[in-house]
Amino acid sequence: MLNATATELKQISGLGPKLISAILKSRDSTTINSIIKTCQTNKIDVIERYEDDYPRLLSEIYDPPAILYTRGKLLPTDNLSIAIVGSRHATRYGIKVASQLARGLSMAGFTIISGLARGVDAAAHQAAIEAGGRTIAVLGGGHLKLYPAEHASLANAIIHDGAVISESPPDIPPRSGSFPKRNRIVSGLSLGVVVVEAAQRSGALISARLAMEQGREVFAVPGPIDSRMSKGCHKLIQDGAKLVNSIDDVLDELGPLATPIRTQQRGEIRNPAELRLTDQERNILNAIETIPTLIDSIIEQTNFPAARVMSTISILEMRSLIQRVSGNSVVRR
Repeated sequence: MLNATATELKQISGLGPKLISAILKSRDSTTINSIIKTCQTNKIDVIERYEDDYPRLLSEIYDPPAILYTRGKLLPTDNLSIAIVGSRHATRYGIKVASQLARGLSMAGFTIISGLARGVDAAAHQAAIEAGGRTIAVLGGGHLKLYPAEHASLANAIIHDGAVISESPPDIPPRSGSFPKRNRIVSGLSLGVVVVEAAQRSGALISARLAMEQGREVFAVPGPIDSRMSKGCHKLIQDGAKLVNSIDDVLDELGPLATPIRTQQRGEIRNPAELRLTDQERNILNAIETIPTLIDSIIEQTNFPAARVMSTISILEMRSLIQRVSGNSVVRR
């Protein structure tokens, strides 16, 4: 992308004539070489949109960034991810709930996405790190113009087992218009967005709107009816966002994944609801194919007693993970 010709740029979906013209006019070899050198000096990776390690979920939105400047590592397992966002001026309640949700979802196997801002964002990142999970922070400016500056140590902790990313070259400072653009990346990286606290004009509501436009699930945490920081969340719930009492509300709403995701600890995941299965339930589920599978075959493969297999099949059926196709056969959804 940095060195693409005009003809090559025209072949890239999402780049119109005006944007291509602006790209060609604004760049020169001196600028490109300077950016590349700065990235190399500061150990910042450059990931272009059509490279294999570009996040799959982000590539599916209407206007994905052409380039991601990345510190840390992006992994295929990050496609199993949830964004947690909210007010920079979060209350003690908001910080507590954001931390609880991030910790629980992280322990379930999700990567936590947020924007490294003060308040809810920082609490979500920190809780994911403390839970031993992965988290990704999306910046509004370049890596060398980190905002807020006091989150430098948090950013370094995220990089250790996650990633900090930006679509801006390293030396570009954040501007007021950068943050709504940043928010589309936060939601674009995620299967859904949880809004913990938001006033009526909060930037977190922009993330929620973008998530809806991108076809992502939107969740909102209720709060005290007299709290200014809960009014945005209550409006989202009135407009159809899923009310969140616990991580189970998130897992129940997400439904089957368009593409199965292979995780290190739980194998292939087809539905986020699988993340709360016991080892026994997971073993029985893994013995069920996407074509009709005889219950006798499941009993033989798992070596569990027939009564235990039958009771577990009923649980999996209630959770919409399998479907009974006959009296003695089931199929994985």
